[in-house]
Amino acid sequence: MDLKKKRWFILGASLIINLCIGSGYAWSVYAGPLIKTFGWTAAATALTFTIANAISPVCMITGGKIQDKFGPKWVIFSGGILFGGGILLSGFTKSLTWLYISYGIIAGNGMGLVYSCTIANTVKFFPDKRGLVSGLATAGYGFGPVLLAPISQSLIASNGVLFTFRTLGTVYIIVILIGSQFIAKAPAGYKPEGWEPPAVTSNSAVTGKDKTWSQMLADPLFYLLFTMLTIGATSGLMIISQASPIAQEIIGVSPQQAAFAVSLVAIANMSGRVGWGAISDKIGRYNALPIMYLISAGAMFSLSTVGSGQFGLFIIFAMLIGFCFGGFMGVFPALTADSFGPKNNGVNYGFMFAGFALGGYIGPIMAATIKSSNNGDYTNAFLIAVAMSLGGIAITYIVKSMRKKASQVAELKKI
Repeated sequence: MDLKKKRWFILGASLIINLCIGSGYAWSVYAGPLIKTFGWTAAATALTFTIANAISPVCMITGGKIQDKFGPKWVIFSGGILFGGGILLSGFTKSLTWLYISYGIIAGNGMGLVYSCTIANTVKFFPDKRGLVSGLATAGYGFGPVLLAPISQSLIASNGVLFTFRTLGTVYIIVILIGSQFIAKAPAGYKPEGWEPPAVTSNSAVTGKDKTWSQMLADPLFYLLFTMLTIGATSGLMIISQASPIAQEIIGVSPQQAAFAVSLVAIANMSGRVGWGAISDKIGRYNALPIMYLISAGAMFSLSTVGSGQFGLFIIFAMLIGFCFGGFMGVFPALTADSFGPKNNGVNYGFMFAGFALGGYIGPIMAATIKSSNNGDYTNAFLIAVAMSLGGIAITYIVKSMRKKASQVAELKKI
């Protein structure tokens, strides 16, 4: 099969694999039943979600190094065993420590290994559609809860949360191991026949230079982009991790309705990855990002005003936040490759993805902590997220200014 056609099959396999590891976004469906079963606090239970997100970037870096040298197939295979096995072991939970190790550390490690390969490798196959395809590749990750939240809720209702972990863990192992066999390594410097990269301009996100991870870490641009990703992830992960409890405790809906809300947020998340990825290819990454921050800030502020019985408004604002969060997750793999080159993107995005992990700590823990100290009120957490998003807009324009000056200096040197 022609490689230009085969790359779409590789993208499809990557999307299905990411659908499995995207089950982490259904965490809020599991959190309530775990709290009821074991009597743990919301903050202590939420730490499981935080650990998994914190562990992922470490393995993304390791997995990125391995797959850049030897290819992604067997890294994904190993990651599937870890991820599915971690979820399976969570089904034997008797303590928080066990859950932190099984779901947080083991599954989190597997998640990072798989995600680093599916995203970085796929982006290398599509230099002509980098934003769109990084959005599509990550869409599976965001689409997972659309299927898995209602399935999980049904399994929990009939058999309990531990049985659900055991069942889903087994399924994930099988699907990821089979899917990994359809993954092939992107040839070095691959370009589709008839396509040439666009010229580098001051308005382009593309630098045209490949940098190693150490060179990237020496570039101030990395730290600004890292902060921007952290800000973008904070609001989204705050809502994703707490959507079910917020819907039940603040809005006053049933667990089934709350699971439906989680699925809708997941649909918005998935749509944002594809939609904003395509939009950023058209208008530029740095033009798309401020719009995403502004929508997220407005929706988060509006969410702070929603109360009991306003389920429709809750869904609208939560979906807007999920839509923009998906955008950040879809745009940043491409933006990292644009800024520091595609050659080492497996490792480089692992370092950048640590911003997601930091947002995964700040968002859920801040929401759970503020809720506990304010009699179940999340308002202050929402308002802090608003301020962070507005800060993201400011940083984006700082980066644009820096890039414009750098481009002008480069032009002067040519004269």
